[in-house]
Amino acid sequence: MKHQNAKLVLNFRTPGQKAGHAIRYGFGEAMGGRLLVAESDRGVCAVLLGDTQEELVSELTGSFPDATISCDQAALSDAIEKVERYVGGRGDGDVIELDIGGSEFQQDVWRSLLDIPPGETRSYRQVAEAVGRPRSVRAVGSACGANLLAVAIPCHRVVRDDGALSGYRWGVVRKKTLLDNERTH
Repeated sequence: MKHQNAKLVLNFRTPGQKAGHAIRYGFGEAMGGRLLVAESDRGVCAVLLGDTQEELVSELTGSFPDATISCDQAALSDAIEKVERYVGGRGDGDVIELDIGGSEFQQDVWRSLLDIPPGETRSYRQVAEAVGRPRSVRAVGSACGANLLAVAIPCHRVVRDDGALSGYRWGVVRKKTLLDNERTH
């Protein structure tokens, strides 16, 4: 079966440009855990995976320290449903607007990750070469770790040179589950 998924509209911010003063968030379910979806006026600015709402809110507030952050489950219900379908590989026909920050290098890495087909992987070294910085393997790992848009920016598709799964912001078990799901759908 072909992996079905949503169309992502990428709104990259210039380095230093903030996501906005007001960010609202809500919760969903994904991969046997909790999912937090946060939205600015430019689109979804965070998709976080975790075990508890408290840890996800703490991660969100730490990532956007200058923003006014509030829970608005009702207003985000449509976005949450789209992201839940996207994470599960069932978002065919959905459109999700993303608000993406980060340095120029991080954005280059994240754009490169979007070229990796679902179910396939690339090594950190291959990603570094793809962005024209072959000696920046560790920096690629750091860019993957700085990604706030789980699954939408598919840092779970990056592995060690030997193909082994390694660090993932939301846990290696989730990384394996995401890859397994992509390979079977």
